[in-house]
Amino acid sequence: MQVSEILALYDRHERQEADEPGMRRESLEDIVRLIDLRGTESAVVFSRLSDHTADEAIAREAQYFGALGHNLEWKLFAHDAPGDLHDRLLAHGFQAEDEETILALDLSEAPAQLLSPVSPDIRRITRPTDLKDFTRVREAVWPGRHAWLDERLAGLLQTDPQSLSVYVAYADGVPASTARIQFSNHSPFASLWGGATLPELRGRGLYSGLLAVRVQEALRRGARFLTIDATPMSRPIVEKFGFRRLTTATAHVREVAAAEG
Repeated sequence: MQVSEILALYDRHERQEADEPGMRRESLEDIVRLIDLRGTESAVVFSRLSDHTADEAIAREAQYFGALGHNLEWKLFAHDAPGDLHDRLLAHGFQAEDEETILALDLSEAPAQLLSPVSPDIRRITRPTDLKDFTRVREAVWPGRHAWLDERLAGLLQTDPQSLSVYVAYADGVPASTARIQFSNHSPFASLWGGATLPELRGRGLYSGLLAVRVQEALRRGARFLTIDATPMSRPIVEKFGFRRLTTATAHVREVAAAEG
């Protein structure tokens, strides 16, 4: 399948028809929103705007989520219109994060290396109380406030465990690398998130092992494609295994506290 065809499917299933556990989907004529039902981290995941409608739509969404008391992530893709949407979002008080590359793997073309038995000690986390090892690695790699993610993952493990799998890889019994995979009932895509390895334990095949575990689970569960929002560090690894670039995306975030300040 051509990259352009996969991107069209991605836009349809993962953006226009996005439906995430713990979030309420609202589809307007020009916007698709996901409203956080457990916390205050909401998102705009799709937009269909023009030069004439963009500023009004951005102001409307900022006001809407501000009234809810929610932080808003507007995920801007390289092929979204209008071409100056990035500048317009900044003008309305959004802050741009680092650009990431959206890549996809057609699972019917998954290489044999990802289908072979995995040698690292990789364990699936099924109980909220066991998330401490996942959190420990993530906080060491990406220090910051991530309590909302811990709460969301704990809630999903309790109420909707089929929507995701959380994995931790261990090196000599020490939690060393983490990753998760998310599934949707209505999409041919499964998505990869949260890949992180302690710097001193990189180069042991832990990331690749976690990738293989998730590829194999996705195949068992009938997914057609895997996607990843890749950083410059993870992109060359997944490209080595056949992931293809679809586009780029940049999260633009408007925090309520900062906006009010």
